[in-house]
Amino acid sequence: MAGRISERFELAKSEGRGILGVFVSAGDPTEDICVATLDKLVESGVDMIELGMPFSDPMADGPAIQAASLRAIAAGMTLEKTLKIAADFRDRHSDTPLILMGYYNPIYMYGVDKFIQQATAAGVDGLIVVDLPPEEDVELCDPAIEAGLDFIRLTTPTTKGARLTRVLEKAGGFVYYVSITGITGTKSAAGDSIKKAVEDIRSATDLPVVTGFGIRTPEQAAEAATLSDGAIVGSAVVEIIANNIDEDGTPAPDIADKIGAFVSSLAKAIAAK
Repeated sequence: MAGRISERFELAKSEGRGILGVFVSAGDPTEDICVATLDKLVESGVDMIELGMPFSDPMADGPAIQAASLRAIAAGMTLEKTLKIAADFRDRHSDTPLILMGYYNPIYMYGVDKFIQQATAAGVDGLIVVDLPPEEDVELCDPAIEAGLDFIRLTTPTTKGARLTRVLEKAGGFVYYVSITGITGTKSAAGDSIKKAVEDIRSATDLPVVTGFGIRTPEQAAEAATLSDGAIVGSAVVEIIANNIDEDGTPAPDIADKIGAFVSSLAKAIAAK
């Protein structure tokens, strides 16, 4: 099951390009629009999708993704419903890697064993849980790996030396390089800093390295996908949703189409680099 991630990297490599990953929060702004958005992402050339598990206190995220989580929760999204969205997505799209991204608290409250069983049954390929360091592997990482899920690790500009080795010890799928120190969507990293960090990560693992946080434009996505093995875009996509909700909280009916147009521009820029 986790083979979808490696297969997508192999496909991109054979085509001489990096991969494009996109983050959306499950249920934002409504469940129906979220489902339509997921389909539009596939249609628009995304290589893999990070489906956010909404949480009331997303500490690593900037204002845009924080707001997305709160909108989704207000609209009634739960972890159970997120897993149902994932399962239905897999029924429609057999090849696109799907990664659940979020925080440990909702998983803990839901029940780790139950969560892992349902995630694997839903066809989820990997997990990104930003607040569980390697010292807590027994909580979720170990049972997830045992069940066949890739446990994707984040590294930052300050993850170096022995700490880098420790963080990557059980990593699977790819390494998510957080290119800035800080929260999502607030600033962008210089190309030189990304290049050096990716070299350091590659010296410690054979996994692909994908760059995220702070990527907002097709040009930035193309640069990141050239300096590493791919780019992940989140806040810039989520902001399209926020900018298409009226004062009464009613979302525009064409949000998915607008996201699709933007994501298509990202995919074309990466392919042309």
